Order: sequence, then structure tokens, then C-alpha cells
Amino acid sequence: MTLKEFFFQNPRVAAAFSGGVDSAVLLWAAKTYGQQVRAYCVRSPFQPVFELEDAKELADSLNVTLTVLEADPLLSPEIAANGQERCYLCKHLILSTILRAARRDGFELVLDGSNASDDPAQRPGMRALEELGVRSPLRECGLDKQAVRQLAQKAGLKVWNKPAYACLATRVPTGTPITREDLSRVERAEHTLAGLGFSDFRVRLFHGGARIQLPAPQLSRAAELREAITSALSPDFSAVLLDLVPRP
Repeated sequence: MTLKEFFFQNPRVAAAFSGGVDSAVLLWAAKTYGQQVRAYCVRSPFQPVFELEDAKELADSLNVTLTVLEADPLLSPEIAANGQERCYLCKHLILSTILRAARRDGFELVLDGSNASDDPAQRPGMRALEELGVRSPLRECGLDKQAVRQLAQKAGLKVWNKPAYACLATRVPTGTPITREDLSRVERAEHTLAGLGFSDFRVRLFHGGARIQLPAPQLSRAAELREAITSALSPDFSAVLLDLVPRP
């Protein structure tokens, strides 16, 4: 099946939209091949501000109505405890929030941007998709990460080379309770590193400190900017550490 065929069969859809490459291609395809699409983005403490701004800009560029919803995963003790099921529970909460809003607006079918490279064994949240009846056209059409990026570039989507971004909760080690303060200081740290020109990195909590993970080509630059990085991050963290094992 192609995306064109999928949206011919399902011309009226709602899309869970994050502003990343996958969901951007999903929204573009629904707009290009379908008849009616509405995007839904959930604002929560787990998402940095720039992701919401990217989502708004992309939806506007595609001339798709975007509804921003509110949800707070930290109000759930099970999610805040950050156990093995945290990702699944959070995904279930976010998608349930979108489903309720979409159905109030008259949309029965809700889609998400999971692609054929996404491994359910590595992404516990994908279980929530099946339970809630949310479909993934990119995955159903056999489009993997590389194919999605190629399609995004061909479609002229400015995010075609945007690095993948996992929610801020993934920066907290499993089993360590998630707090608003920790999420905020991680977001500040990552905003600082982005401002220094770094990309596709993570700042993870490590015993009260910040463990910076960078792609291999950026490690030497981090050493050169050691003073600037430590000066900016030290107010929020007891230690600032550079992981010498590069991000893949």
C-alpha cells in the first residue's frame, strides 16, 4: 500500500502531531492525498518549548488546523515514579487526550507517525497505539526512517534533516522519580548546548550531575568549549560530565 492509497481509503483523519520528521510527513501526506485532516499536539512538561513552536510553524506552512491540548503526565503517580511502564502509560495518556478531542471534533480515525523502523520491543509506547486503535500509515506502508526523510526532503519540508528527539522524561534514569525541576534543568541545559551550536545530543541526569552525550564529530568541540559549558550548566547540576562514548 502507498500513502496515496491509504488516504484514498481514509480521506478524513486526525493526526497526532509533534513537529518531528515522521509526523510532518504524515501530515503532509494526509493534506496532499486526503480530503480533510486536523492536527493535535499535546503540550506537557515532557516536551520542550521548541517542539511546540516547530509543530505550530509546520502546521501553518501546510495550512492544517492545529489544536494544542494540555496534559500533565506528572499528575499520574505511576508515570512520575518512572518505572518500566512509564513510556507506555504516558503514550496512553497522550493518545487518549487526542482521541477525546478528535472525536468531539467529529474525527473517528486518529493517526500517528510511527514508521517501519520503529521496533515495538524498544518502544513500549507503541502498545498503546494498538490498544486505542490509533493507526500508523508510515509503518503500514513500509516506510522506514531513511525513506521518510527522503520523502520529507522531496516534499520540501524544512524538517527533513531534523534530528530525532525523544521526550525529556528519557533523560531521567528508569526508576528515578521524575520531577518538574529535573525536567526544567535538563531543558535549560539542552537549550544552552543548542545555542552553542551542538546538535543531535542528549543531557542525561547522572547522580545529580549532567552527562552530555554527543555525536563523535562534536566531542572535540565540546572540549574546546569546556569553560563555557561548565559555567552555563553548573548552577543546575552538581557535576558536568562528557560521555566519551559518542551517540550513534
